[in-house]
Amino acid sequence: MDPLIKIRNLKKYYSQDHKIVKAIDDISFDIYPGETLGLVGESGCGKSTVARCLLGLSSLTSGTIEFEGKSITHLKGKELKKFRRQAGMIFQDPYASLNPRMAAGDIIAEPLEIHKLLKGEAKQNRIEELIHLVGLPKGSVSRYPHEFSGGQKQRIGIARALSMHPRFIICDEPISALDVSVQAQIINLLKKLQKEIGLTYLFIAHDLRIVKYLSTRVAVMYLGQIMEISSSEALYKTPLHPYTQALLSAIPIPDPAIERNRKRIILRGEVPSPLNPPKGCPFVTRCPHATPTCHYVRPQLKEINPGHFAACHLLKGIEPTPLVQIQSTATEKL
Repeated sequence: MDPLIKIRNLKKYYSQDHKIVKAIDDISFDIYPGETLGLVGESGCGKSTVARCLLGLSSLTSGTIEFEGKSITHLKGKELKKFRRQAGMIFQDPYASLNPRMAAGDIIAEPLEIHKLLKGEAKQNRIEELIHLVGLPKGSVSRYPHEFSGGQKQRIGIARALSMHPRFIICDEPISALDVSVQAQIINLLKKLQKEIGLTYLFIAHDLRIVKYLSTRVAVMYLGQIMEISSSEALYKTPLHPYTQALLSAIPIPDPAIERNRKRIILRGEVPSPLNPPKGCPFVTRCPHATPTCHYVRPQLKEINPGHFAACHLLKGIEPTPLVQIQSTATEKL
């Protein structure tokens, strides 16, 4: 199967105080039709910058992006506007992403107005269809954002993202601002929509349990680079990179006996500044397995097992610890 989106050697640098901030530093990956690619990592690692580059909201420093086999790297004007009919975005904060002066129906219809796709009765029918599709109550069309709960606001955002029949949607931490019970409803809605409409998602999140439940494959980012990428099942059962192992060890286990007795992998030190990243492996300052080579030579993302890629010089000498194996087994209960 050919990828829907192909990213190669993507770099995004910013200038700050006469220094270069490497927000994204040479990453490559594919997203296939109908799948959900989970993108995880600590705050500031570049996840949202990837999303902005994909939608053309930020220009690239270098690299290429293809959509359905056609380059969208330097699209501008009408061509960029045409591409955005195929790609939507669900934002993190449902409170800030909706215009408080617009009714829900107008918010959902705004992309249709901008792209001049539907008018009159056809537009109203599409709005009603979307409101029903995302599970909003009848009469929502004329209500304003302050009259909805947090979960309902996010449903409005989802309806807006779906208004132009997109093939690809970026979910930028769409549940982090919601209550736990509401999070489950939104995740189930996203899965339902994907199955019914055939959507492809890039799902950005911090909650690794949610990522496991929703994602087909998972990419782990650190300091603007991809450390590991594989199927969700393989990554959670057999994490290869020490950073991934540390992330998975932090997932709470809903079993008091295991939770009390387990030992987490604690990473020492702070995440380096993107203004002055390590010369070699970006994880070298916190990795308990680092060698002199790691300080000076950047590891390349390579295929370790079929479909399982990781960037680590010492990968062959690192086996999943009993802790991670216990963790992986326990998270399957979630």
